[in-house]
Amino acid sequence: MKTRYFIFYIFSFIFSVAPIFSANAQTVTKTSHKKAVKTDVVTTGTLTIRKPDYICISTDGGKDQLTMDATTFTMTMGGRQHVTDSRKNPQFATFHTVLKAVINQQAIPQGDDLTVVTKASTTTVTIVPTGKQKRQLFTSFVLTVDAKTKSLRTLRMNGRGEDYTEYTFK
Repeated sequence: MKTRYFIFYIFSFIFSVAPIFSANAQTVTKTSHKKAVKTDVVTTGTLTIRKPDYICISTDGGKDQLTMDATTFTMTMGGRQHVTDSRKNPQFATFHTVLKAVINQQAIPQGDDLTVVTKASTTTVTIVPTGKQKRQLFTSFVLTVDAKTKSLRTLRMNGRGEDYTEYTFK
């Protein structure tokens, strides 16, 4: 009897999560660059977008993930999980606003902590926090968007020094 309930819960969970991992996910390549390490680590995975403001970038067989679910950002890297809420973190508030605009194919808003440059068919959005910030995991975000289709091309998250993580979307 217990086995039946267990199987029922497993199938219920799979079907409730299925819309999140839809078949229309894009391919993504993640490049992790550490100044102290000679070669970059490159992994592949998927990008799943669900309107109005859900993004999941999953690489390395699901071991590394970057998820934006409304105002909550969860990043799992190397077995460590970092969670922040854009209502409490100004850097992620701007990042959330920009990503939500891109997902919904709206105009990218202006702000003191972001720069928007459009050249040819590419729009580059650079987010650098202004004022004194608490210790941040990233010093800046650089998002490249196709100006015509409004689709994501790259997301680069710059760390301290010359370290960065860059996602390339196909």
